[in-house]
Amino acid sequence: MVDITVYTDGAARGNPGNGGYGVIMISGKYRKEISQGFAHTTNNRMELLAAIVALEHIKAENANVTIYSDSRYVVDAINQNWLKSWESKHFKNRKNLDLWMRFLKVYRRYNVKFVWVAGHAGNPLNELCDKLAVAASMQSNLQEDEGYIQSIEDNALL
Repeated sequence: MVDITVYTDGAARGNPGNGGYGVIMISGKYRKEISQGFAHTTNNRMELLAAIVALEHIKAENANVTIYSDSRYVVDAINQNWLKSWESKHFKNRKNLDLWMRFLKVYRRYNVKFVWVAGHAGNPLNELCDKLAVAASMQSNLQEDEGYIQSIEDNALL
């Protein structure tokens, strides 16, 4: 069994606005940093996408993964069993369906534990993830967050 420690953070300049995520993954002597920016997104989407991307990068089957996040949205969705309730109700009236479906697909491959950490409180790896996310949000030629754009279009049709 492989143990992997992950720190994640998301950022959005404006909400919605340009955003990004930052991820740091550590397993033994190995460490990987990942970040990406998007145009037209939200902070919650970037927080959730950070966790998804981290899990998608894991190659070891049945890994034990501990994800540290300052996002109550993400951490409480798992730890407070909100996600189970949302799923049982087919995500009726829930935002970010595209990302939650993507999350569930990868989340169930591993033994994942979520731990909430206070943001901007001096945790070095959380602070570094924040810097990665903010820097990613400031890149030129940001990719469009198609899921966010689609949700806006879907809501306009209602």
